[in-house]
Amino acid sequence: MNSLACQAMAAAVLFAGTVFVPGAVVAAPGSTPAKPAATGVNSTTPVHHRRPVLIDPTKDDVATFDDQVVRGAVVEALGHEDGGVVVVDPNTGRILSAVNQPLVFGAGYIPCSTIKPVIAVAALNEGILTRDSMLRVSRRRYMNLTEALAHSNNTFFESLGSQMGFDTVTKYAREFGLGETVGRDIPQERPGEVPQVPPERGGVARMSSFGEGFRITPLQLAGVASTLANGGTLYYLQYPRTDEERRNFTPLVHRKLDVQQLLPDVREGMLAAVLYGTAKRAFDPNGDEILGKTGTCSDDGRRLGWYASYSNPEHPRLVVVVLLRGYRHRINGPTASAVAGKIYHRLHALNYPAPDVAAEERSAPTFTGNR
Repeated sequence: MNSLACQAMAAAVLFAGTVFVPGAVVAAPGSTPAKPAATGVNSTTPVHHRRPVLIDPTKDDVATFDDQVVRGAVVEALGHEDGGVVVVDPNTGRILSAVNQPLVFGAGYIPCSTIKPVIAVAALNEGILTRDSMLRVSRRRYMNLTEALAHSNNTFFESLGSQMGFDTVTKYAREFGLGETVGRDIPQERPGEVPQVPPERGGVARMSSFGEGFRITPLQLAGVASTLANGGTLYYLQYPRTDEERRNFTPLVHRKLDVQQLLPDVREGMLAAVLYGTAKRAFDPNGDEILGKTGTCSDDGRRLGWYASYSNPEHPRLVVVVLLRGYRHRINGPTASAVAGKIYHRLHALNYPAPDVAAEERSAPTFTGNR
């Protein structure tokens, strides 16, 4: 081996054993090491890494009124995330579990892309859209409703909102319960907001894609998801607080929407979102089919991740709505869908609810609003 090769080998061994420190200068072999560049940190001072603050989303809850099986699955799935979850029976409006109740009942946020199923129903009912309509979403790309919901395409829904106009969009939003309380005798609930005029940022187009100008609570989004799941009935969402209220529970209908014939087209897109779209992390290969819509955006500098969903479209039994908040990039709709997927998976493993029990517990609804 020649001397040049020997020197190269020695340098490589030295290089491999070197530990690099930011700001340090590596000396050549045989030379005097240079002093480290000033960094403002003493190299002998131990580095303390900041530990993440663990959040307890249950700390302000009164858990007595929850179905404890459902609550256990929700608490396990949510973990220490800064967020909340509400689970509802879409056939009765009964709240089965509410975790992080101040957030679920009283905190209004932009709905992000979870507004899109409402916009889809409105466009179908107004005759602007059919299930086979192909809208241009880029220079060389067209998309139908199923794909637009599956991939949450903003251009598609901005086009629909612009064609319908502000008054039509807000009319359908109010029909689905936005801008009002949807709970019955829930003191903590706040009504959210429907914009009175088109938002300065993006107008009705952005309202229809990002939910700009709207403020909704997870409870109100659960009302929307329940209406989509059960064929058009907006129930008052009730939270029985005593044994007597549980025994005598009676569903209360707020209003009925004449949209049942339109919903299969919307459901197809929400199913596609779980099978291969933005909500695929909710997929449970061994459980019931799950349909859902994700939402991701920012509100006052904080990232939001929404997911509105229900299971078993032929015989829907559970609605799960998740809202996550935070400043990390991973706070988004797909992450929220993963939380919901864990809840569905756990409840399916526990055979909850047993089909015969679920049917027996339902009593005839009472109508209190418009049919």
